[in-house]
Amino acid sequence: MPQGTLEVLLVSAKDLENTEFLSKMDPYVILTCRTQEQRSSVASGQGSEPQWNESFVFTVSDGASELNLKIMDKDTFTKDDFVGEATVPLDPLFTEGSLPPTAYSVVKDGEYCGEIRVGLTFTPERSSSRECCEEEQNYGGWKESSKEERYGGREQSSYRD
Repeated sequence: MPQGTLEVLLVSAKDLENTEFLSKMDPYVILTCRTQEQRSSVASGQGSEPQWNESFVFTVSDGASELNLKIMDKDTFTKDDFVGEATVPLDPLFTEGSLPPTAYSVVKDGEYCGEIRVGLTFTPERSSSRECCEEEQNYGGWKESSKEERYGGREQSSYRD
């Protein structure tokens, strides 16, 4: 599993189901990658067509296979309403390196209720210098040379008989 940095560009959403009765909803997104969680700003009064254009950075380690996007509606006097969620598989990103803003289906109770657009960039972690040195030792370092390899199997001497 790759390790590195995941940058998420949260662009927008559309066709979201309005959870408000008399006004437009105030959506925000909770982004989760394994145990890391971040939250977007609230798109106040933008209803079912919010725009965020915000970037988030996650550290990716072994076992990270998806990004979860949970859309909520900010309420002042009551508990925030769940609008829907989208799951973004990360395997295509690990292969490509970056994916342009793409629409992912938002679902609630197993039913489609809009879409959310996100762009993704993955930057792999560079190998540590320790790993580099271990490779050198394993592949032709001076410790593995023998006298026979250096002289084509013959003993050579600077003295003549």
